[in-house]
Amino acid sequence: MFFLFLINISLGSVSIPLKEVFNSLTGQSASKETWEYIIINYRLPKAITAILVGMGLSISGLLMQTLFRNPLAGPYVLGLSSGASLGVATVILGATLLPPFVATLLVSSYGIVLASSLGSFTVLLAVLAVSHRLRDTMAILIVGLMFGSLTSAIVGTLTYFSTAEQLQKFTFWSLGNLGNLSWTSISLLSLCVVIGLVLSLCSIKPLNSLLLGENYARSLGLNYKKSRLIIIFATSILAGSITAFAGPIAFIGLAVPHIAKLVFQTSNHTILFWSTILFGAVIMLICDSISQLPGSDFTLPINAVTSIFGAPIVIWLLIRKRKMMG
Repeated sequence: MFFLFLINISLGSVSIPLKEVFNSLTGQSASKETWEYIIINYRLPKAITAILVGMGLSISGLLMQTLFRNPLAGPYVLGLSSGASLGVATVILGATLLPPFVATLLVSSYGIVLASSLGSFTVLLAVLAVSHRLRDTMAILIVGLMFGSLTSAIVGTLTYFSTAEQLQKFTFWSLGNLGNLSWTSISLLSLCVVIGLVLSLCSIKPLNSLLLGENYARSLGLNYKKSRLIIIFATSILAGSITAFAGPIAFIGLAVPHIAKLVFQTSNHTILFWSTILFGAVIMLICDSISQLPGSDFTLPINAVTSIFGAPIVIWLLIRKRKMMG
């Protein structure tokens, strides 16, 4: 993984030798000042963001797949991504309705992060309120999907009345972006991811109990309602914070848990937790390295690369599920 980390930092429009990257990261000066500046201020923050995004989305996907006992559930199944999209769409696409000073402030990078966070948090509160009242876990899944449909409809309406420039900004955000994060933003994202991972780690035993269903878990003495709340909250922190800072990254949360299960041939979450974290970080670094288009000045949207990687796995899962039902 460390080797992939170094390769990721070395690739880009300016190719930097691995030795120079290693020297710069270990406190020794690179032979060129421009190289060191690029590494410390651009490449290193982006590589760290890729690792955080990969770990957070993969674990939140694992949590959702186990909780809902659905192999096609992902980190955004609760509607958090849709809430974040609504927040960002309101700021970017609805900027013309606001005073110029306020619009400029909100359309800044921090304004978009704030809007995305508020959108996710609003949906989270709604989902938590619903989960407190509903005993049926599948009903929560349906409610999450309904929130997603509702927010998509509002975003679609805002899109219809927007200018080409506003649509372009919103499209760029929706394609995901691991770069352009300051060290302050990375610190906040790291804190959120660590909190989410700690909550997930505390949920390993409940997750193993849930593999055979709610009734079995209750017969083992599991406080099902409390465990479900913690799992939903952990997923919300991970998926919500990552969407706020990096945009909605597709497929990683859906595909990586299945890769971990296929490699280790186990459903034990003690093993799956650590393997999913590792595979998530590694795969995200690989996807980010591919998106750099080594030797080219162009950069592919990270969502395009993760989708190309994840789509075949989703197709395989659908075919496999069809065969099992047939």
